[in-house]
Amino acid sequence: MRLSSMADYAVIIMSAAARHCGGVRVSAGQLAEETGLPSPTVQKLVSKLSAAGLMRSSRGVGGGLKLARPPAAITIADIVEAVEGPIALTTCLEDGKHDCTLEGQCTVRPHWPQVNAALRGALAQVPLTQFVEEA
Repeated sequence: MRLSSMADYAVIIMSAAARHCGGVRVSAGQLAEETGLPSPTVQKLVSKLSAAGLMRSSRGVGGGLKLARPPAAITIADIVEAVEGPIALTTCLEDGKHDCTLEGQCTVRPHWPQVNAALRGALAQVPLTQFVEEA
Protein backbone atom coordinates (compact mmCIF):
# COMPACT_ATOMS: atom_id res chain seq x y z
CA MET A 1 0.00 0.00 0.00
CA ARG A 2 1.28 3.45 -0.87
CA LEU A 3 -0.16 6.94 -0.48
CA SER A 4 -0.68 8.88 -3.68
CA SER A 5 1.67 11.77 -4.37
CA MET A 6 -1.22 14.19 -3.81
CA ALA A 7 -1.94 12.78 -0.33
CA ASP A 8 1.76 12.98 0.49
CA TYR A 9 1.92 16.57 -0.77
CA ALA A 10 -1.16 17.45 1.30
CA VAL A 11 0.62 16.26 4.45
CA ILE A 12 3.65 18.35 3.47
CA ILE A 13 1.48 21.44 2.91
CA MET A 14 -0.40 20.97 6.18
CA SER A 15 2.89 20.51 8.05
CA ALA A 16 4.22 23.75 6.58
CA ALA A 17 0.99 25.58 7.47
CA ALA A 18 1.18 24.16 11.00
CA ARG A 19 4.61 25.73 11.47
CA HIS A 20 2.86 29.11 11.08
CA CYS A 21 0.09 28.15 13.53
CA GLY A 22 -0.61 30.98 15.91
CA GLY A 23 1.26 33.41 13.68
CA VAL A 24 0.36 35.35 10.61
CA ARG A 25 -1.64 33.82 7.80
CA VAL A 26 0.33 32.29 4.95
CA SER A 27 -0.35 32.42 1.22
CA ALA A 28 -0.49 29.46 -1.15
CA GLY A 29 2.55 31.00 -2.86
CA GLN A 30 4.46 31.00 0.42
CA LEU A 31 3.53 27.36 1.02
CA ALA A 32 4.72 26.49 -2.50
CA GLU A 33 8.00 28.30 -1.88
CA GLU A 34 8.54 26.71 1.55
CA THR A 35 7.74 23.18 0.39
CA GLY A 36 9.22 23.26 -3.11
CA LEU A 37 5.91 22.08 -4.58
CA PRO A 38 4.54 23.64 -7.77
CA SER A 39 2.15 26.50 -7.09
CA PRO A 40 -0.76 24.96 -9.10
CA THR A 41 -0.45 21.76 -7.05
CA VAL A 42 -0.48 23.70 -3.79
CA GLN A 43 -3.52 25.72 -4.91
CA LYS A 44 -5.40 22.55 -5.89
CA LEU A 45 -4.63 20.87 -2.58
CA VAL A 46 -5.41 23.97 -0.51
CA SER A 47 -8.81 24.00 -2.18
CA LYS A 48 -9.44 20.35 -1.22
CA LEU A 49 -8.13 20.86 2.32
CA SER A 50 -10.34 23.93 2.73
CA ALA A 51 -13.39 22.08 1.41
CA ALA A 52 -12.71 19.36 3.98
CA GLY A 53 -12.61 21.93 6.78
CA LEU A 54 -8.90 21.55 7.51
CA MET A 55 -7.82 25.00 6.29
CA ARG A 56 -9.48 28.40 6.21
CA SER A 57 -8.80 31.12 3.73
CA SER A 58 -9.61 34.79 3.88
CA ARG A 59 -9.20 37.52 1.30
CA GLY A 60 -8.01 41.07 1.58
CA VAL A 61 -5.42 42.80 3.72
CA GLY A 62 -4.15 40.35 6.30
CA GLY A 63 -5.78 37.53 4.39
CA GLY A 64 -4.32 34.18 3.55
CA LEU A 65 -4.48 30.65 4.81
CA LYS A 66 -4.42 29.11 8.24
CA LEU A 67 -5.34 25.80 9.80
CA ALA A 68 -9.01 25.51 10.68
CA ARG A 69 -8.16 23.90 14.01
CA PRO A 70 -5.03 23.29 16.10
CA PRO A 71 -2.47 20.89 14.59
CA ALA A 72 -2.96 18.48 17.50
CA ALA A 73 -6.62 18.15 16.48
CA ILE A 74 -5.80 17.25 12.85
CA THR A 75 -4.71 13.71 12.05
CA ILE A 76 -2.99 12.15 9.08
CA ALA A 77 -6.25 10.25 8.45
CA ASP A 78 -8.09 13.60 8.16
CA ILE A 79 -5.59 14.86 5.59
CA VAL A 80 -5.51 11.66 3.51
CA GLU A 81 -9.31 11.48 3.43
CA ALA A 82 -9.54 15.14 2.38
CA VAL A 83 -7.55 14.30 -0.74
CA GLU A 84 -8.33 10.62 -1.42
CA GLY A 85 -11.76 10.11 0.08
CA PRO A 86 -12.52 7.33 2.58
CA ILE A 87 -9.55 5.15 3.48
CA ALA A 88 -10.04 1.69 1.99
CA LEU A 89 -7.65 -0.94 0.72
CA THR A 90 -10.10 -2.42 -1.77
CA THR A 91 -12.69 -0.88 -4.06
CA CYS A 92 -15.23 -3.66 -3.63
CA LEU A 93 -16.79 -1.89 -0.66
CA GLU A 94 -17.35 1.40 -2.49
CA ASP A 95 -20.92 2.19 -3.46
CA GLY A 96 -21.50 1.66 -7.15
CA LYS A 97 -18.32 -0.36 -7.71
CA HIS A 98 -19.17 -3.77 -9.08
CA ASP A 99 -16.18 -4.58 -11.24
CA CYS A 100 -14.89 -7.64 -9.39
CA THR A 101 -15.53 -10.98 -11.07
CA LEU A 102 -15.56 -12.71 -7.67
CA GLU A 103 -18.09 -10.41 -6.04
CA GLY A 104 -20.88 -12.99 -5.96
CA GLN A 105 -18.87 -15.70 -4.21
CA CYS A 106 -16.17 -13.72 -2.39
CA THR A 107 -15.48 -15.03 1.10
CA VAL A 108 -13.14 -12.23 2.22
CA ARG A 109 -15.27 -9.21 1.31
CA PRO A 110 -17.11 -9.22 4.67
CA HIS A 111 -13.76 -8.86 6.45
CA TRP A 112 -12.45 -5.78 4.61
CA PRO A 113 -14.40 -3.23 6.68
CA GLN A 114 -12.55 -4.40 9.79
CA VAL A 115 -9.18 -4.09 8.02
CA ASN A 116 -10.07 -0.65 6.64
CA ALA A 117 -11.16 0.51 10.10
CA ALA A 118 -7.87 -0.69 11.59
CA LEU A 119 -5.88 1.21 8.95
CA ARG A 120 -7.91 4.38 9.40
CA GLY A 121 -7.61 4.02 13.17
CA ALA A 122 -3.83 3.79 12.93
CA LEU A 123 -3.62 6.94 10.77
CA ALA A 124 -6.08 8.71 13.08
CA GLN A 125 -3.64 8.16 15.96
CA VAL A 126 -0.97 10.29 14.27
CA PRO A 127 -1.52 14.01 14.88
CA LEU A 128 -0.20 16.65 12.51
CA THR A 129 1.99 17.96 15.33
CA GLN A 130 4.14 14.85 14.95
CA PHE A 131 5.08 15.99 11.43
CA VAL A 132 5.93 19.50 12.58
CA GLU A 133 8.36 18.49 15.32
CA GLU A 134 12.01 18.30 14.36
CA ALA A 135 13.31 14.74 14.17
